[in-house]
Amino acid sequence: MLDMLKRRRSIRKYKETLIEKEKIEELLKAGVLAPTSKNSKSWEFIAVDDKEILKEISGSRENGAARFLANSPLGIVILGNEEKSDVWVEDACIAGAFIQLQAESMGLGSCWIQVRNRMYSESETTELFIKNLMDIPEKYRVECIISVGYPGEVRKRYEDSDLKFEKIHFNKL
Repeated sequence: MLDMLKRRRSIRKYKETLIEKEKIEELLKAGVLAPTSKNSKSWEFIAVDDKEILKEISGSRENGAARFLANSPLGIVILGNEEKSDVWVEDACIAGAFIQLQAESMGLGSCWIQVRNRMYSESETTELFIKNLMDIPEKYRVECIISVGYPGEVRKRYEDSDLKFEKIHFNKL
């Protein structure tokens, strides 16, 4: 597991190769295997492989941070249901991490695109932009989008010397 965690890096460039349906199903299965508070299953997932929708979503951040999504074969929008859990954020984040680790285990690259608390424009949030675009009901919140594809770039793996061991404490800070 640690070897995989050292290999996993955020990948923003992808090959044009489509992801096989079976692999998409495995990614989504990893998401629904993620634990949730009180087993609420507060997350929902929207797998987006439509190039036009991906292109529209790629413009959802005012600083251009999601631009690379336009060239991704897959984006997984991770939602949380506020009515099911007051800790939907944590539930959605764990699911996102599970999906990213599953992607890595299958030789796919991925990158987390933050949506919650980000802006599309000075007056509209990224979340509202995406909810309007994708007809997402009010009770759902959008945590993030995970872009996925066959890596079109190679990033250096982490070595032990890169790790911030000074951030680890025992018994007291």
